[in-house]
Amino acid sequence: MRLVDDQAKQEILEWIDSEQERLVQFVQELVAIPSDNPPGDCLAIADFIERKLRELQFHDTALLEVAEEEVKANGMLKVSNVLSTTVFGSGAGVDIALNAHGDVVAPGLGWTHDPYGGEIVDGKLYGRGAAVSKSDIGTYTFAVMALRKYADQLSGKVSLAFTFDEEAGGLVGPKWLLDNGYIRPDLAIAAGFTHSIVNAHNGCLHLEIRVKGKSAHAALPETGHDALEAMTGVLQALYGYRRTLGQVRSQVAGIKSPSLVVGLISGGINTNVVPDQCVIRLDRRLIPEENGEQVEAEIRQLVENAAGSYPGITVEIERILLANSYGPVPEDSLLVRTLCANWKEVMEGEPEIHGVPLYADARLFAEAGIPVVMFGAGPRTLEEANGHRADEHVRVDDLIKATKIVALTLYDLLKKPA
Repeated sequence: MRLVDDQAKQEILEWIDSEQERLVQFVQELVAIPSDNPPGDCLAIADFIERKLRELQFHDTALLEVAEEEVKANGMLKVSNVLSTTVFGSGAGVDIALNAHGDVVAPGLGWTHDPYGGEIVDGKLYGRGAAVSKSDIGTYTFAVMALRKYADQLSGKVSLAFTFDEEAGGLVGPKWLLDNGYIRPDLAIAAGFTHSIVNAHNGCLHLEIRVKGKSAHAALPETGHDALEAMTGVLQALYGYRRTLGQVRSQVAGIKSPSLVVGLISGGINTNVVPDQCVIRLDRRLIPEENGEQVEAEIRQLVENAAGSYPGITVEIERILLANSYGPVPEDSLLVRTLCANWKEVMEGEPEIHGVPLYADARLFAEAGIPVVMFGAGPRTLEEANGHRADEHVRVDDLIKATKIVALTLYDLLKKPA
């Protein structure tokens, strides 16, 4: 890392270095609080973050409870979002939202470190959510704290928007905050990776397909209509369709082709009964060039045609989720340019700007017309950090570097004109 020209920015970097221990401890404390989604009861971690922010002298901080009926409609048990707004100067400058999520997927099997331990080994902090994205909660919090000494040089607002439903789609997290007017940012940064700036991501379509037939005794199978047989035909059609997706290529760096996975299947009554029902759920990833509504219509037609060749069979298709893709955000946009400039002050080389094949909450800001990129504490790839896998971790060095880059970026965006 080279010395920056601006004395205030150099002191910001030095402050973050001096606060490393507290920052790392904060992330360890977050990892230690189970916040698996499903089942989706993240009240304990939300309450902890709200209290911790007050302890860290964030005065305008609130725990915002989402109505029970909205929460249950989105497949969760309890949701309260944490919002903390810091006003610099008159507040008349740019309004920036920093959004990270505290809900995580369940640990699963295969861990060699306690998934809730926050153990540090060889410079890596282990635990579920360490990389996705509890580390970003720490990064964003300490990046804002680093600006306090220079508040008289700045003007604008920064809102820490910590939400807890990313694994369920973000509709009662970021979207709820936006729809209800709790945040109205000019720019947003969402959870991401230290080693690159993400300016686009895929969308995702989840469908449930239910094939219905008629049960019958296994001794008289001809008197029934076999739903499992019909579903086999549907699956063959879907897998044939999947083989064609590799021919569709995205023009966005970091994103290749659409994909399709059938992730769940259930059906039948007993071994000696013709199955009267079979249900699958599929995940269709959408590249930024695709339209989700059009893709859904294509799949519906494909499934209905396949099932229609089986007598006595009906099919029902329900949309579970449609998360739109977003981007690409232009590389010459203010947010990307400012992040890039400060990335080069902290990291070596040139920052990579690209899309990612997953989908995330960034799309919800984009849909509201807010320029957004994904950047935070994390590895070069999710595979490298074991994201959503056993032994998930974040490098402590990446956590510190990301905090510095975000802090310098906020400083530049909020700085009063000379």
